[in-house]
Amino acid sequence: MMKLKLFIFFFFISKLFFSQNHIDKKKYDSIMKYWLEIAKKYEVWEPEPKKIEPGILGSPPSDAIVLFDGNGFSKWYHSVTRKPVKWYLNKDKSMTVNEGSGSIETKLEHGSIQLHVEWKIPEKVEGNGQIRGNSGIYLQRRYEVQVLDSYNNRTYSNGQAASIYKQSMPMVNASRAPGEWQSYDIIFNEPLYDINGNQTQAGTITIFHNGILVQNNTKIQGTTSFIGMVETNKDAFPLDGIKGGSHRSLLIQDHVGGGVSYRNIWMRKI
Repeated sequence: MMKLKLFIFFFFISKLFFSQNHIDKKKYDSIMKYWLEIAKKYEVWEPEPKKIEPGILGSPPSDAIVLFDGNGFSKWYHSVTRKPVKWYLNKDKSMTVNEGSGSIETKLEHGSIQLHVEWKIPEKVEGNGQIRGNSGIYLQRRYEVQVLDSYNNRTYSNGQAASIYKQSMPMVNASRAPGEWQSYDIIFNEPLYDINGNQTQAGTITIFHNGILVQNNTKIQGTTSFIGMVETNKDAFPLDGIKGGSHRSLLIQDHVGGGVSYRNIWMRKI
């Protein structure tokens, strides 16, 4: 941008100078050619960005990996047993947590991604604090973005909706009322590790909650833990009793006081 401003500045200065001093057109063209050649050095033509078709009103773009579109659970299984999902599949192409049946996760693992998820707290919701429309979205099965009724339900700030659970509170509370659909658009950059599995660079999470920026490139402190203690090594203990290993899928939590519904879940690799 600075180079462009300089070019425009010299273009008008040159034009003014030549018009006032009646310099012949050949000299003028020669100098302008010189400046145009300089300007071209800052133009990047290759590679050309891949063309995709953007989605309409939250629908997935053409290069998205659709994880749930309401047509079944073919891309998911039970997070512990790996058996078929027992959550409710609804006529409006959403799914609802079947409380007590267990968390679910994708069969597909993921690295750094853009993720879109729509979710809804039941219109008639009971309880308070953490026992009120509670669920969670676990990136790589390790890092939880909290799902909770936070419309009129005070709890600890780093445990409300759109928090990175027990690590980072959202910048603002963008929650809608129970019974209304909400959305998360998440940018997740996975942590980096050395050959021994030690973390060399923390991962980051950016979240737009209902279109509002609530987490801005927030550093992940480590794995999610209810008591707040985190681990950062590559094979840190993930959720639900499956220890170690490289399993890194997207997990949606079955939590007491839940009843949360989900729809239109897709991701893009970045």
